[in-house]
Amino acid sequence: MDELRELFRQMLDQNIIQIVLSNTRDAERAVKVKVRPVMIRGELCFQETLYQGTKVYHSNHAGEEMQERLTEYMRDLFRQAQLNGAELDATVLVSKKGAVSIKRKRHAAAAGQSRKAPDLAHDRARQYLLKDGEPVDFLVHLGVQTPDGRVVKARYDKFRQINRYLEFIEDVIDVLPADRTIRIVDFGCGKSYLTFAMYYFLHELRGRDIQVMGLDLKADVIRHCNELARELHYEGLNFQEGDISSVREGGSVDMVVSLHACDKATDYALEKAVKWGASVILAVPCCQHELNGQIRCDVLQPVLKYGVIKERMAALITDALRANLLEKNGYDAQILEFIDMEHTPKNLMIRAVKPAGMRPRRSREDGTGIDRVTEFLHLSPTLKELL
Repeated sequence: MDELRELFRQMLDQNIIQIVLSNTRDAERAVKVKVRPVMIRGELCFQETLYQGTKVYHSNHAGEEMQERLTEYMRDLFRQAQLNGAELDATVLVSKKGAVSIKRKRHAAAAGQSRKAPDLAHDRARQYLLKDGEPVDFLVHLGVQTPDGRVVKARYDKFRQINRYLEFIEDVIDVLPADRTIRIVDFGCGKSYLTFAMYYFLHELRGRDIQVMGLDLKADVIRHCNELARELHYEGLNFQEGDISSVREGGSVDMVVSLHACDKATDYALEKAVKWGASVILAVPCCQHELNGQIRCDVLQPVLKYGVIKERMAALITDALRANLLEKNGYDAQILEFIDMEHTPKNLMIRAVKPAGMRPRRSREDGTGIDRVTEFLHLSPTLKELL
Protein backbone atom coordinates (compact mmCIF):
# COMPACT_ATOMS: atom_id res chain seq x y z
CA MET A 1 0.00 0.00 0.00
CA ASP A 2 3.03 2.32 0.11
CA GLU A 3 2.67 3.22 -3.58
CA LEU A 4 -1.02 3.99 -3.03
CA ARG A 5 -0.30 6.12 0.04
CA GLU A 6 2.26 8.08 -2.00
CA LEU A 7 -0.29 8.62 -4.80
CA PHE A 8 -2.78 10.09 -2.32
CA ARG A 9 -0.05 12.28 -0.83
CA GLN A 10 0.85 13.68 -4.26
CA MET A 11 -2.71 14.32 -5.40
CA LEU A 12 -4.25 15.67 -2.19
CA ASP A 13 -3.74 19.35 -2.92
CA GLN A 14 -5.86 22.24 -4.19
CA ASN A 15 -5.67 20.88 -7.76
CA ILE A 16 -7.60 17.72 -6.94
CA ILE A 17 -11.17 17.96 -8.23
CA GLN A 18 -12.69 14.82 -6.79
CA ILE A 19 -11.82 11.34 -5.50
CA VAL A 20 -14.44 8.58 -5.66
CA LEU A 21 -13.99 5.23 -3.91
CA SER A 22 -16.33 2.47 -5.11
CA ASN A 23 -16.80 -1.29 -5.57
CA THR A 24 -17.31 -1.87 -1.86
CA ARG A 25 -16.67 -5.11 -0.03
CA ASP A 26 -19.17 -4.29 2.72
CA ALA A 27 -22.28 -2.33 1.65
CA GLU A 28 -23.53 -2.03 5.23
CA ARG A 29 -20.41 -0.13 6.21
CA ALA A 30 -20.32 2.12 3.12
CA VAL A 31 -21.42 1.97 -0.50
CA LYS A 32 -19.25 4.81 -1.76
CA VAL A 33 -16.99 7.62 -0.57
CA LYS A 34 -16.38 10.96 -2.30
CA VAL A 35 -13.65 13.46 -1.39
CA ARG A 36 -13.18 17.04 -2.56
CA PRO A 37 -11.00 19.98 -1.45
CA VAL A 38 -12.47 22.82 0.62
CA MET A 39 -11.10 25.99 2.23
CA ILE A 40 -11.95 26.32 5.92
CA ARG A 41 -10.75 29.46 7.70
CA GLY A 42 -8.12 29.92 5.04
CA GLU A 43 -6.71 26.40 5.33
CA LEU A 44 -6.96 23.66 2.71
CA CYS A 45 -8.94 20.69 3.98
CA PHE A 46 -10.72 17.75 2.37
CA GLN A 47 -14.42 17.04 2.72
CA GLU A 48 -15.36 13.36 2.88
CA THR A 49 -18.89 12.31 1.94
CA LEU A 50 -19.68 8.72 2.95
CA TYR A 51 -22.77 7.01 1.54
CA GLN A 52 -24.26 4.35 3.79
CA GLY A 53 -27.59 3.01 2.54
CA THR A 54 -29.95 5.98 2.40
CA LYS A 55 -27.81 8.03 4.78
CA VAL A 56 -25.04 10.46 3.87
CA TYR A 57 -22.30 11.54 6.30
CA HIS A 58 -20.00 14.55 5.88
CA SER A 59 -16.67 15.18 7.61
CA ASN A 60 -13.64 17.42 7.01
CA HIS A 61 -10.02 16.36 7.41
CA ALA A 62 -6.50 17.77 7.04
CA GLY A 63 -4.33 16.43 4.22
CA GLU A 64 -2.27 13.86 6.15
CA GLU A 65 -5.34 12.54 7.95
CA MET A 66 -7.25 12.26 4.66
CA GLN A 67 -4.31 10.43 3.09
CA GLU A 68 -4.39 7.80 5.84
CA ARG A 69 -8.18 7.47 5.70
CA LEU A 70 -8.13 6.88 1.95
CA THR A 71 -5.33 4.31 2.26
CA GLU A 72 -7.23 2.47 4.98
CA TYR A 73 -10.45 2.52 2.95
CA MET A 74 -8.67 0.97 -0.04
CA ARG A 75 -6.96 -1.66 2.11
CA ASP A 76 -10.08 -2.75 4.02
CA LEU A 77 -13.23 -1.70 2.15
CA PHE A 78 -13.06 -0.57 -1.51
CA ARG A 79 -11.57 -2.13 -4.63
CA GLN A 80 -11.60 0.89 -6.93
CA ALA A 81 -10.66 4.57 -6.71
CA GLN A 82 -10.95 7.27 -9.35
CA LEU A 83 -8.90 10.42 -8.80
CA ASN A 84 -9.58 13.44 -11.02
CA GLY A 85 -7.27 16.45 -10.81
CA ALA A 86 -6.78 19.63 -12.76
CA GLU A 87 -3.57 18.22 -14.27
CA LEU A 88 -3.65 14.46 -13.58
CA ASP A 89 -6.15 11.59 -13.40
CA ALA A 90 -5.50 8.24 -11.76
CA THR A 91 -7.40 4.96 -11.52
CA VAL A 92 -6.67 2.50 -8.72
CA LEU A 93 -7.77 -1.14 -8.73
CA VAL A 94 -7.32 -3.55 -5.81
CA SER A 95 -7.64 -7.29 -6.54
CA LYS A 96 -9.30 -9.79 -4.24
CA LYS A 97 -5.82 -10.82 -3.11
CA GLY A 98 -4.88 -7.22 -2.30
CA ALA A 99 -2.69 -6.49 -5.33
CA VAL A 100 -2.76 -2.77 -6.25
CA SER A 101 -2.56 -1.45 -9.81
CA ILE A 102 -2.41 2.28 -10.63
CA LYS A 103 -2.92 3.93 -14.00
CA ARG A 104 -2.13 7.63 -14.45
CA LYS A 105 -3.17 10.01 -17.23
CA ARG A 106 -1.73 13.51 -17.42
CA HIS A 107 -3.66 16.36 -19.10
CA ALA A 108 -2.15 18.54 -21.80
CA ALA A 109 -1.56 21.50 -19.50
CA ALA A 110 1.10 22.94 -21.77
CA ALA A 111 -1.46 23.34 -24.52
CA GLY A 112 -3.78 25.18 -22.17
CA GLN A 113 -6.10 22.18 -21.94
CA SER A 114 -5.88 21.44 -18.23
CA ARG A 115 -9.16 21.27 -16.39
CA LYS A 116 -10.77 24.10 -14.54
CA ALA A 117 -9.55 24.42 -10.96
CA PRO A 118 -11.99 23.00 -8.38
CA ASP A 119 -14.42 25.15 -6.40
CA LEU A 120 -13.01 25.31 -2.87
CA ALA A 121 -16.12 26.80 -1.27
CA HIS A 122 -16.82 24.97 1.98
CA ASP A 123 -19.70 22.54 2.15
CA ARG A 124 -22.79 22.03 0.06
CA ALA A 125 -24.71 24.32 2.44
CA ARG A 126 -24.17 27.19 -0.01
CA GLN A 127 -26.87 25.53 -2.14
CA TYR A 128 -29.43 25.59 0.68
CA LEU A 129 -31.97 28.28 1.46
CA LEU A 130 -31.06 27.89 5.15
CA LYS A 131 -27.30 27.64 5.44
CA ASP A 132 -25.01 25.62 7.62
CA GLY A 133 -22.98 28.09 9.69
CA GLU A 134 -25.67 30.79 9.79
CA PRO A 135 -27.83 30.42 12.94
CA VAL A 136 -31.60 30.34 12.49
CA ASP A 137 -33.55 30.85 15.70
CA PHE A 138 -36.07 28.02 15.34
CA LEU A 139 -33.39 25.54 14.21
CA VAL A 140 -31.33 26.36 17.30
CA HIS A 141 -34.35 25.95 19.59
CA LEU A 142 -35.29 22.65 17.97
CA GLY A 143 -31.76 21.29 18.32
CA VAL A 144 -30.93 21.13 14.62
CA GLN A 145 -28.24 23.83 14.89
CA THR A 146 -25.83 24.84 17.62
CA PRO A 147 -26.05 28.48 18.81
CA ASP A 148 -23.26 29.44 16.39
CA GLY A 149 -25.20 28.01 13.45
CA ARG A 150 -23.43 24.71 12.88
CA VAL A 151 -25.75 21.85 11.96
CA VAL A 152 -25.68 19.08 14.57
CA LYS A 153 -24.25 16.02 12.80
CA ALA A 154 -27.03 13.72 14.02
CA ARG A 155 -29.66 16.16 12.69
CA TYR A 156 -28.20 16.76 9.24
CA ASP A 157 -30.91 14.63 7.62
CA LYS A 158 -33.55 16.85 9.21
CA PHE A 159 -31.65 19.93 8.01
CA ARG A 160 -31.67 18.61 4.43
CA GLN A 161 -35.35 17.72 4.66
CA ILE A 162 -36.27 21.22 5.85
CA ASN A 163 -34.35 22.83 3.01
CA ARG A 164 -35.92 20.55 0.43
CA TYR A 165 -39.35 21.43 1.76
CA LEU A 166 -38.60 25.15 1.48
CA GLU A 167 -37.50 24.67 -2.12
CA PHE A 168 -40.95 23.28 -2.91
CA ILE A 169 -42.51 26.38 -1.35
CA GLU A 170 -40.14 28.78 -3.11
CA ASP A 171 -41.20 27.31 -6.46
CA VAL A 172 -44.82 28.38 -5.91
CA ILE A 173 -44.39 31.57 -3.89
CA ASP A 174 -45.48 33.77 -6.81
CA VAL A 175 -48.91 32.11 -6.77
CA LEU A 176 -49.54 33.31 -3.21
CA PRO A 177 -51.03 36.79 -2.74
CA ALA A 178 -48.55 39.65 -2.34
CA ASP A 179 -51.05 42.41 -1.51
CA ARG A 180 -52.64 40.93 1.62
CA THR A 181 -52.12 38.45 4.44
CA ILE A 182 -51.45 34.89 3.26
CA ARG A 183 -53.57 32.40 5.21
CA ILE A 184 -52.13 28.89 5.63
CA VAL A 185 -53.55 25.81 7.36
CA ASP A 186 -51.18 22.96 8.29
CA PHE A 187 -53.04 19.72 9.03
CA GLY A 188 -51.34 17.24 11.36
CA CYS A 189 -48.40 19.53 12.07
CA GLY A 190 -46.82 17.24 14.70
CA LYS A 191 -43.58 18.57 16.20
CA SER A 192 -43.75 21.30 13.55
CA TYR A 193 -40.18 21.49 12.29
CA LEU A 194 -41.56 22.14 8.81
CA THR A 195 -44.31 24.48 10.04
CA PHE A 196 -41.75 26.71 11.76
CA ALA A 197 -39.54 26.48 8.67
CA MET A 198 -42.41 27.56 6.42
CA TYR A 199 -43.22 30.54 8.65
CA TYR A 200 -39.57 31.60 8.93
CA PHE A 201 -39.01 31.34 5.18
CA LEU A 202 -42.14 33.20 4.07
CA HIS A 203 -42.19 35.86 6.80
CA GLU A 204 -38.59 36.38 7.92
CA LEU A 205 -36.74 35.70 4.65
CA ARG A 206 -39.31 36.70 2.04
CA GLY A 207 -41.09 39.42 4.04
CA ARG A 208 -44.61 38.14 3.42
CA ASP A 209 -47.47 38.92 5.79
CA ILE A 210 -48.76 35.48 6.79
CA GLN A 211 -51.05 33.76 9.27
CA VAL A 212 -50.33 30.06 9.83
CA MET A 213 -52.52 27.73 11.85
CA GLY A 214 -51.07 24.34 12.77
CA LEU A 215 -53.52 21.60 13.71
CA ASP A 216 -52.76 18.36 15.59
CA LEU A 217 -54.53 15.90 17.87
CA LYS A 218 -51.86 15.85 20.59
CA ALA A 219 -52.46 18.45 23.31
CA ASP A 220 -48.88 18.35 24.65
CA VAL A 221 -47.45 18.90 21.16
CA ILE A 222 -49.76 21.87 20.58
CA ARG A 223 -48.84 23.40 23.93
CA HIS A 224 -45.11 23.05 23.23
CA CYS A 225 -45.40 24.54 19.73
CA ASN A 226 -47.40 27.54 20.95
CA GLU A 227 -44.82 28.18 23.69
CA LEU A 228 -41.98 28.07 21.16
CA ALA A 229 -43.84 30.37 18.75
CA ARG A 230 -44.30 32.92 21.56
CA GLU A 231 -40.65 32.61 22.59
CA LEU A 232 -39.53 33.26 19.00
CA HIS A 233 -42.05 36.11 18.59
CA TYR A 234 -43.63 34.39 15.58
CA GLU A 235 -46.84 36.35 16.01
CA GLY A 236 -48.50 35.01 12.87
CA LEU A 237 -48.06 31.37 13.89
CA ASN A 238 -50.44 29.56 16.21
CA PHE A 239 -51.40 25.97 16.91
CA GLN A 240 -54.73 24.38 17.80
CA GLU A 241 -55.78 20.96 19.03
CA GLY A 242 -58.20 19.12 16.76
CA ASP A 243 -58.62 16.95 13.68
CA ILE A 244 -59.22 17.84 10.06
CA SER A 245 -62.98 17.47 10.24
CA SER A 246 -63.19 19.97 13.12
CA VAL A 247 -61.75 22.88 11.14
CA ARG A 248 -64.27 25.55 10.16
CA GLU A 249 -62.36 28.29 8.40
CA GLY A 250 -64.16 31.48 7.56
CA GLY A 251 -62.94 33.46 4.58
CA SER A 252 -60.25 32.34 2.16
CA VAL A 253 -57.38 29.92 2.74
CA ASP A 254 -54.48 30.39 0.36
CA MET A 255 -52.39 27.35 1.13
CA VAL A 256 -53.11 23.96 2.71
CA VAL A 257 -50.35 21.69 3.99
CA SER A 258 -50.92 18.06 4.96
CA LEU A 259 -47.81 16.11 5.89
CA HIS A 260 -48.25 12.49 6.94
CA ALA A 261 -52.02 12.61 7.41
CA CYS A 262 -52.70 8.88 7.69
CA ASP A 263 -54.69 7.03 5.04
CA LYS A 264 -58.04 8.76 4.33
CA ALA A 265 -57.15 11.79 6.46
CA THR A 266 -55.18 13.03 3.45
CA ASP A 267 -58.37 12.84 1.36
CA TYR A 268 -60.29 14.96 3.86
CA ALA A 269 -57.46 17.52 3.90
CA LEU A 270 -57.48 17.69 0.09
CA GLU A 271 -61.26 18.07 0.09
CA LYS A 272 -60.99 21.01 2.50
CA ALA A 273 -58.33 22.63 0.33
CA VAL A 274 -60.38 22.30 -2.86
CA LYS A 275 -63.59 23.60 -1.25
CA TRP A 276 -61.73 26.53 0.30
CA GLY A 277 -60.24 27.32 -3.10
CA ALA A 278 -56.66 27.18 -1.81
CA SER A 279 -54.13 28.33 -4.41
CA VAL A 280 -51.43 25.91 -3.20
CA ILE A 281 -51.70 22.39 -1.78
CA LEU A 282 -48.73 20.45 -0.38
CA ALA A 283 -49.55 16.91 0.73
CA VAL A 284 -47.22 14.09 1.72
CA PRO A 285 -49.57 11.11 2.20
CA CYS A 286 -48.71 8.07 4.27
CA CYS A 287 -50.28 4.72 5.20
CA GLN A 288 -52.40 4.50 2.03
CA HIS A 289 -54.37 1.42 3.14
CA GLU A 290 -57.79 2.11 1.65
CA LEU A 291 -57.26 0.91 -1.92
CA ASN A 292 -55.07 -1.99 -0.83
CA GLY A 293 -58.21 -3.59 0.59
CA GLN A 294 -60.23 -2.87 -2.55
CA ILE A 295 -58.00 -3.49 -5.54
CA ARG A 296 -59.02 -6.50 -7.64
CA CYS A 297 -58.09 -7.28 -11.22
CA ASP A 298 -57.95 -10.65 -12.95
CA VAL A 299 -55.45 -9.39 -15.53
CA LEU A 300 -53.04 -8.22 -12.82
CA GLN A 301 -53.57 -11.13 -10.44
CA PRO A 302 -50.11 -12.65 -11.16
CA VAL A 303 -48.66 -9.36 -9.89
CA LEU A 304 -51.13 -8.60 -7.11
CA LYS A 305 -50.75 -12.01 -5.47
CA TYR A 306 -47.54 -10.74 -3.85
CA GLY A 307 -48.63 -8.75 -0.81
CA VAL A 308 -45.81 -6.21 -0.74
CA ILE A 309 -46.21 -5.51 -4.48
CA LYS A 310 -49.96 -5.10 -4.09
CA GLU A 311 -49.45 -2.71 -1.17
CA ARG A 312 -46.97 -0.54 -3.07
CA MET A 313 -49.06 -0.49 -6.24
CA ALA A 314 -52.15 0.48 -4.23
CA ALA A 315 -50.25 3.34 -2.55
CA LEU A 316 -48.95 4.68 -5.87
CA ILE A 317 -52.36 4.38 -7.53
CA THR A 318 -53.95 6.16 -4.55
CA ASP A 319 -51.72 9.20 -4.95
CA ALA A 320 -51.94 9.21 -8.75
CA LEU A 321 -55.75 9.26 -8.55
CA ARG A 322 -55.59 12.05 -5.96
CA ALA A 323 -53.45 14.14 -8.30
CA ASN A 324 -55.83 13.48 -11.20
CA LEU A 325 -58.83 14.48 -9.11
CA LEU A 326 -57.11 17.74 -8.16
CA GLU A 327 -56.45 18.41 -11.85
CA LYS A 328 -60.13 17.76 -12.58
CA ASN A 329 -60.92 20.47 -10.02
CA GLY A 330 -58.75 23.12 -11.65
CA TYR A 331 -55.25 22.48 -10.28
CA ASP A 332 -51.92 21.85 -11.94
CA ALA A 333 -50.71 18.82 -9.96
CA GLN A 334 -47.28 17.23 -9.66
CA ILE A 335 -46.04 14.21 -7.75
CA LEU A 336 -42.53 14.85 -6.46
CA GLU A 337 -40.00 12.89 -4.46
CA PHE A 338 -39.64 14.29 -0.97
CA ILE A 339 -36.93 13.45 1.57
CA ASP A 340 -38.64 12.13 4.65
CA MET A 341 -36.62 10.75 7.54
CA GLU A 342 -39.48 10.01 9.92
CA HIS A 343 -41.38 7.32 8.05
CA THR A 344 -39.47 6.04 5.04
CA PRO A 345 -36.17 7.17 3.49
CA LYS A 346 -38.09 8.80 0.67
CA ASN A 347 -41.71 9.70 0.18
CA LEU A 348 -43.94 11.34 -2.40
CA MET A 349 -45.34 14.84 -2.25
CA ILE A 350 -48.43 15.95 -4.14
CA ARG A 351 -47.98 19.62 -5.01
CA ALA A 352 -50.98 21.28 -6.60
CA VAL A 353 -51.20 24.89 -7.74
CA LYS A 354 -54.26 26.81 -8.85
CA PRO A 355 -53.23 30.10 -10.48
CA ALA A 356 -55.64 33.03 -10.16
CA GLY A 357 -58.56 32.70 -12.51
CA MET A 358 -57.92 29.06 -13.34
CA ARG A 359 -61.14 27.08 -13.59
CA PRO A 360 -61.93 23.37 -13.36
CA ARG A 361 -61.10 21.59 -16.58
CA ARG A 362 -63.90 20.82 -18.99
CA SER A 363 -62.89 18.42 -21.72
CA ARG A 364 -64.00 15.29 -23.48
CA GLU A 365 -61.81 13.29 -21.09
CA ASP A 366 -63.12 15.10 -17.99
CA GLY A 367 -63.50 12.38 -15.35
CA THR A 368 -63.80 9.47 -17.76
CA GLY A 369 -60.15 8.43 -17.47
CA ILE A 370 -60.40 8.24 -13.69
CA ASP A 371 -63.66 6.29 -14.00
CA ARG A 372 -62.07 3.75 -16.33
CA VAL A 373 -59.19 3.13 -13.91
CA THR A 374 -61.43 2.77 -10.85
CA GLU A 375 -63.79 0.42 -12.69
CA PHE A 376 -60.92 -1.70 -14.05
CA LEU A 377 -59.40 -2.12 -10.59
CA HIS A 378 -62.71 -2.16 -8.63
CA LEU A 379 -61.78 0.93 -6.62
CA SER A 380 -63.85 3.49 -4.75
CA PRO A 381 -61.43 6.21 -3.57
CA THR A 382 -62.65 8.43 -0.75
CA LEU A 383 -61.50 11.65 -2.44
CA LYS A 384 -63.49 10.80 -5.57
CA GLU A 385 -66.61 10.49 -3.46
CA LEU A 386 -65.88 13.66 -1.47
CA LEU A 387 -65.38 15.79 -4.59
